[in-house]
Amino acid sequence: MATDEITLCEIRGGVAWITMNRPDNRNAISLELIASLYEHLQASNDNSEVRSIVVTGSGPAFCAGANLKRESNSSEPFSKVTFVDLLNAMIDSPKPIIAAVNGAAFGGGLGLVAASDIVITVADAQFSFSEVRIGVIPAIISVVCVPKLGRHQAMKLFLTGERFDGSEAVRMGLAHRAVDAGSLVAAVDDVTNMIDQGGPNAVIECKNLVRRVSELSLEQGFKETEAWSARMFNSDEAAEGMAAFRAKRKPNWVSG
Repeated sequence: MATDEITLCEIRGGVAWITMNRPDNRNAISLELIASLYEHLQASNDNSEVRSIVVTGSGPAFCAGANLKRESNSSEPFSKVTFVDLLNAMIDSPKPIIAAVNGAAFGGGLGLVAASDIVITVADAQFSFSEVRIGVIPAIISVVCVPKLGRHQAMKLFLTGERFDGSEAVRMGLAHRAVDAGSLVAAVDDVTNMIDQGGPNAVIECKNLVRRVSELSLEQGFKETEAWSARMFNSDEAAEGMAAFRAKRKPNWVSG
């Protein structure tokens, strides 16, 4: 695959690694980058061999947010795909999306982080909701960031634009694990390997479950999940999983 492509996609053992490939501008968000990420995401969702999707960056940064150095009269390739479309596609993806945050994530880059299902970051990565420093606000990304940070943390970070590192991101709920740079790929592999142990349909339904239950009242939650549980227990996948458990063997979706 040519290295001049704006994003790269490589399938490794059932995991689609999508890499933003503009290290010269710190993988800043552009219409072209959005469209390319969206295309690789959709292709990975359509690929039956892919169980998980990883989004990462090349070079020292994950994603520096909007490309502020772009000349106002410069032209970019026409695209009907918007940043909102991309974030929605990440959230709605039936396959788990893991953000492997290899370096700085500012502004819109934090939207990509928060729209991911699992986040592994290098401990010294720098994060910032830097929009306020240039007279704008983190409007679109607030939809995915505030639920993870909570109002208390989001208010401070949005108002100040202060920087925080990967370890702080874990403490505040924006990331799940912080590791040293040399351990990032191995840490992501640990997560994707664990996901592979689960039934493919069960993994999809778990993602749907977390999203749906958070929107329901207690009464409606129990009503819907009781029926949901019955459907899952009566599925062919559940029958195979329980048969494998009783026979002390691996279920048929686990390779090796």
